[in-house]
Amino acid sequence: MGLRIVADDREPSQGVRAALLKHPDVELCVQRLPVGDYLIDEALLFERKTLLDFTQSIKDGRLFSQALRLLNAPERAALILEGRGRDLAGSRMRREAIQGAIAMLTLQLGLPLLRAANPEETAALILLTTRQDRTRATGALHRQGQRPRGKQRLQNHILQGLPGIGPGRAGRLIEHFGSVEAVIGATADELTQVAGIGQTTADAIRWAVEEPATAYGSASTPISQ
Repeated sequence: MGLRIVADDREPSQGVRAALLKHPDVELCVQRLPVGDYLIDEALLFERKTLLDFTQSIKDGRLFSQALRLLNAPERAALILEGRGRDLAGSRMRREAIQGAIAMLTLQLGLPLLRAANPEETAALILLTTRQDRTRATGALHRQGQRPRGKQRLQNHILQGLPGIGPGRAGRLIEHFGSVEAVIGATADELTQVAGIGQTTADAIRWAVEEPATAYGSASTPISQ
């Protein structure tokens, strides 16, 4: 059965496209995607980031807003982090800051993160996960549990990863701010305007979502591969 892949026209990696096109059952087209870099079978969405782009997106604040856009997409989404530790030479990003961002993405926001060493491995991961997804869709792979469906339930689920936030507070935060992105961007004073959110909880939320300035040291600490 053929595999239809749409690659975003802003995605710079020719290597991933070339590797995908080596497979005779792949139909690849290039067009503008509203979010993500690769859309597979209109069911799976992948955002590809090199390690250097990942560290830069932490510094300029793009990372978490991009992650929330992926999570709010109708397709199931994942982030592919591509590269080796040596690629970070000169990035001036401490290992702890990178690990903290990965922990927030995966454990708190619930965004799957896959690792690839190079564009060819990124392409292989895309094909592997697609085959697994098709196997699951046929019922051959049993899934334990179920991820919340619907945007509102997903937003509620994401917010419950923040300190001191249960289902009730999560629902009130969404009702007050309108989106997870707005909650994460709110100041502590703005958070305390929500019923049940005191100063201690508001400060804990800000601590969890903010990356302290001291996290970006002058010396780089490589990630071992």
